[in-house]
Amino acid sequence: MKQLNRVAVYCGAATGRSPAYRAGAVALGHELANQGIQLVYGGGNVGLMGVVANAVLEKGGHVIGVIPQDLMNKELGHTGIQDLRVVDTMHQRKAMMSELSDAFITMPGGYGTLEELFEMITWLKLGVHSKPCSLYNVDSYYQQLVDFLHHVSTEGFMTVEDRALLIIENEPVALLDKLRAFNPTTSTQWLSLEKT
Repeated sequence: MKQLNRVAVYCGAATGRSPAYRAGAVALGHELANQGIQLVYGGGNVGLMGVVANAVLEKGGHVIGVIPQDLMNKELGHTGIQDLRVVDTMHQRKAMMSELSDAFITMPGGYGTLEELFEMITWLKLGVHSKPCSLYNVDSYYQQLVDFLHHVSTEGFMTVEDRALLIIENEPVALLDKLRAFNPTTSTQWLSLEKT
């Protein structure tokens, strides 16, 4: 079982239309804190980012935020968290979040959230890291994406094994359990460039 000390959560700077997205962020934040897992996130105080960070704080958990200087200048940084790290660029933000985290959870979000998910899952496939990547499929938000990835696989652009690298779950406790249980070297035909 993989030890989870810190988990990166990617999510939107908006809360979305459905109250379920906010409720899902609160549930995840509370569960991270209850299990003693530190949150690593984009450092914002708006949208689902702010909701999940505040939920961790409500339960006495620890939050690390990583935010670019230009967003900090727009007063979007969450100054109420224990550790807010300001970097120069979005690339530095993503690199630092990756380095700090033992696993990655993607909540509902837009372009930026999807970009972070696909970069991390691509790095996993290529062996740049061996950390589990997941979709927190709150209120079936990502179901059409899941269906599309199945289409990508059936059309021959992705192996079944590579599709299986992405953990999909709609409940926080089960999601964290699956992240701990993830073992790419035995459960998939995982390619590790680190070993070549």
